[in-house]
Amino acid sequence: MKSTQRMRELLAGEDILVSPGVFDGYSVRLVEKMGFKTACTTGAGLANSRLGVPDVGIMGLTDNVDACRVIARSVSIPVMADADTGYGNPLTVYHTTQRFEETGVAGINIEDQVSPKRCGHMAGKDVIDMREMARKIEAACDARKDDDFVILARTDAIAVEGLDGAIRRAKLYAKAGADLIFADAIAGEEQIKRLVDAVPIPVSVNMGFGIRNRPTTPLIPVKRLAELGVKRVTLPRMLPAAALMAMENALAILKDAIASGELVDRPDLLWGIDDIWGLMGQPEMKEMERYYNDLSGVDEEDGILRTKAAAAE
Repeated sequence: MKSTQRMRELLAGEDILVSPGVFDGYSVRLVEKMGFKTACTTGAGLANSRLGVPDVGIMGLTDNVDACRVIARSVSIPVMADADTGYGNPLTVYHTTQRFEETGVAGINIEDQVSPKRCGHMAGKDVIDMREMARKIEAACDARKDDDFVILARTDAIAVEGLDGAIRRAKLYAKAGADLIFADAIAGEEQIKRLVDAVPIPVSVNMGFGIRNRPTTPLIPVKRLAELGVKRVTLPRMLPAAALMAMENALAILKDAIASGELVDRPDLLWGIDDIWGLMGQPEMKEMERYYNDLSGVDEEDGILRTKAAAAE
């Protein structure tokens, strides 16, 4: 089953979807290993980790698409991608949608911020005319070659126009063809419920994870979000933040070990090499290597070629 079909199937199901944010091969493979059914790329995480810059619109289309191609092909679960503002006007969005679809992701988010955009929880955001954004959504829907490719419309209007303005936009974006709606920096259960009740398409919500990483939207249990009618919850900053804390702790211990001159072994802080190899598919690679290096199943004179397919019959 194609990832787009699987994503549509999950969206049509009864359960709420939990999509951790990923930013590289390690993180997306770990999400799959831990049994999550979907993942999403974090635009901020990609900008931070690939370019070493804040999420203020510096990362371009090519950097984003290249990263998403690697991430999508690393796993079998569907991955949604963050396409920022679509990198321009509706015509540009048409081209952008096709570029992302070619990577193998199951769909994209497009937001209605002005360019250059900002991380959703930064101050100083502004939004484009809602009619222009509707045309962007329409262009994205027209551009996709696979009708199952998911188009998520994100609005940042709450910070600028309030919830009523965001709901007006969400309704228009749904009419333009959006499959999902996401109102960034939504302020709690009451606002979430109003949005869910107001729009005819499924609602996606971002959540932080932990006190230090709490964004504008307060922490709400996933079970409660499902009760409010939310269809999808993403945690875009959880894995980058967790990775940074783990790396900082390991480096601090290394510095202490250097200063003390002692040998420090902390298996409680580090994965073993076999764990990393297992996550990245090294055992499967070794099995393929053994098979293709085995020449005993090939006899040129007798025209014998014992293949895996033949052996399975």
